[in-house]
Amino acid sequence: METRIEIRDLSKNFGKKQALKHVNLQIGQGMFGLLGPNGAGKTTLMKVLTTLTKKSSGEVTICNIPVEQCSQVRRIIGYLPQDFSMYGNMKAYEALDYLAVLSGMSKKERARKVPEMLEKVNLGDQHKTKVKAMSGGMKRRLGIAQAIIHDPKVIVVDEPTAGLDPEERVRFRNLLCEIAKDRIVILSTHIVGDIEATCENIAVLNQGEILFRGKVSQLLEAVKGKVYMTEVSAMELPAIQEKFLVTGILTSGSSANIKIISEEPPMRDAKLTGPDVEDAYMYLMHQAVWHRA
Repeated sequence: METRIEIRDLSKNFGKKQALKHVNLQIGQGMFGLLGPNGAGKTTLMKVLTTLTKKSSGEVTICNIPVEQCSQVRRIIGYLPQDFSMYGNMKAYEALDYLAVLSGMSKKERARKVPEMLEKVNLGDQHKTKVKAMSGGMKRRLGIAQAIIHDPKVIVVDEPTAGLDPEERVRFRNLLCEIAKDRIVILSTHIVGDIEATCENIAVLNQGEILFRGKVSQLLEAVKGKVYMTEVSAMELPAIQEKFLVTGILTSGSSANIKIISEEPPMRDAKLTGPDVEDAYMYLMHQAVWHRA
């Protein structure tokens, strides 16, 4: 079975609102980042891939299986939604065992797989901890355990690090990268840092349309030679922000070091600097707004 997702001319309408507009993507093995602001259509796309929402038109295949074949697709896909929750009074082992029952696993399989998955997501010593007593990061890791317990070929995670502290976010990202070694993991998020730290291949979605698809290095290339650093007085900041795309501000007393994206040197003492993914993302979004205006 080929580990690949093919999306061709996918559209999804909710009444008169078009949430997805002729989306085309090819996703191979490893980590794949889907980046976009809230309301861009990311969750709708994730729900189409996981058979929770029916597409309006287009073609989608998951490992050569048409998405219309829901039962077959669900056997090979794991999903961690943004609002994943479990019964708070259940212990970690009980919760994961219950979810394994719902996925159709036998008692013998569960006895082997539940402890194995808890260890894999570093919750082995928390198996008696009640879900309501877990931190946000622990709950997310329990969510990943339920998503991978049936050994899926594809895992979809929607905004998995929102609300986590920096340490938990790094731990969770590392876990996703480890899981992605022999399968597809789609990371859908509006947090640029998560994409930059984990994904080589990405797509940027905005207002239901794909603005970019390719490698992170290609996205960075688009803004190369357009990112400048300079120091200005704090009083000048509002006027500069009106005129230029400012992606970074570090204030110190009455002055500020700022990062500006501009086709030409924005001011005499501005110096070119290397772009990061957030610069490239902001530039792409700014260009999209400018073209629509």
